[in-house]
Amino acid sequence: MKSVFYLLDTAPYGSEKAFGALNAAAVSLNNMDVILGLYGDGVYLAVTGQDSRKLGVPNLADILYAYGELRVLVHESSLVERGLFEETFIETLELTDEEDFLEAMENSECVILL
Repeated sequence: MKSVFYLLDTAPYGSEKAFGALNAAAVSLNNMDVILGLYGDGVYLAVTGQDSRKLGVPNLADILYAYGELRVLVHESSLVERGLFEETFIETLELTDEEDFLEAMENSECVILL
């Protein structure tokens, strides 16, 4: 397999899904083209300035900075639906419309929904 698209559609905190997706994507970086797609509540991961200390978990947005070579696509409509479009986002992310987001999924050899 040469490419994989990890689709995260759940909020970054409250479950292990986002942490698992980030770790799986990071491990895959050495062997293939990897895209992490943030869709639905997954777009909350894109917002800067998160403080997860009270939750007792790592700041997942910081992990995105640590893996700057990871391509992260953010579904614009999901941002708008959640009123996040005016927020400040991590610089390395790519905002995409519906068409480009789906095209990236279709062009990947494997899509993993977390």
